[in-house]
Amino acid sequence: MKRWFAVLALVAVPALYRTAQADRGSIPFKPHVQVFEPTQRAMLAWSGQEEILLLTTDLKASEPTKVLEVMPFPSEPKVKKGDTETFRRATHLINAKLGMPRPRGRNGGRSKSAPAHKPGGEITFHEKIGAHDISTAHVLDGKRFVEWVNEYLKKSGVDNPVVPPAMTANVDTYIAEGYSWFVFDVVELDDEPKTNEAIQYRFHTDALYYPLKISQTFKGHTSIELLVLTPRLLSRFTGIPIERVTLLHKPIAITAPELRGLDEDMDDLLGHRNDMKLRIWGLRGTLSSFDKDLIAR
Repeated sequence: MKRWFAVLALVAVPALYRTAQADRGSIPFKPHVQVFEPTQRAMLAWSGQEEILLLTTDLKASEPTKVLEVMPFPSEPKVKKGDTETFRRATHLINAKLGMPRPRGRNGGRSKSAPAHKPGGEITFHEKIGAHDISTAHVLDGKRFVEWVNEYLKKSGVDNPVVPPAMTANVDTYIAEGYSWFVFDVVELDDEPKTNEAIQYRFHTDALYYPLKISQTFKGHTSIELLVLTPRLLSRFTGIPIERVTLLHKPIAITAPELRGLDEDMDDLLGHRNDMKLRIWGLRGTLSSFDKDLIAR
């Protein structure tokens, strides 16, 4: 097992196209199995009150296994299948706006028997989406969170589940700060890289949000790139400092029809405006250095 959670995107204009890898937060069902550097493509659209986060990943393991991936949220997310073509369309639009050629060589419930004490978490959503088996959990008690996760894994067929203490402390911090919603995603992996279906998370938040510190208990270097779409440019970074966020190209303005061509849900979220700002943000550093999340207004 390697690291819990880190995210990157490979959707960038050609001049900025690079290999950027990191280990996504994962707990293999077989403790001795390693999960190797996935590719993750991420796009964030934030209206000022609500956000859509679109993710797809490439993963492989040292041998066939199921893997539990975990992601924290500030409010209950609505989860559904996304469209991987959104990344390609957004990349091509950026290229066109910047006058660059297209990139080459890249594809673009609860337990039936209620416990005697207050549970550590409550499943509010569960659905099989392609290779994903996703559950949304409202974590009600941080002290019993590990117990609850262990029981969750055992019911999924894990004989001896292991949740590292450092992860437990990090999750406790999220819960204390009001991030009490977690998405558990179970995927099946083998030793050949596979691209999983894109998953869309839609949730209420008073700031653009992207989880980073969930990975800070682990070692290693990561490069993160995010497609960010908002009605205006953002300047107040109350999580990681703005100095750690690199603007990888000049922001482009896109109209409602252009945005609808990228993603109808994002166009609906942003109110069919004609002055959206789309850009790519880059972050680099050791995983342990991300002691705060990306929070911007």
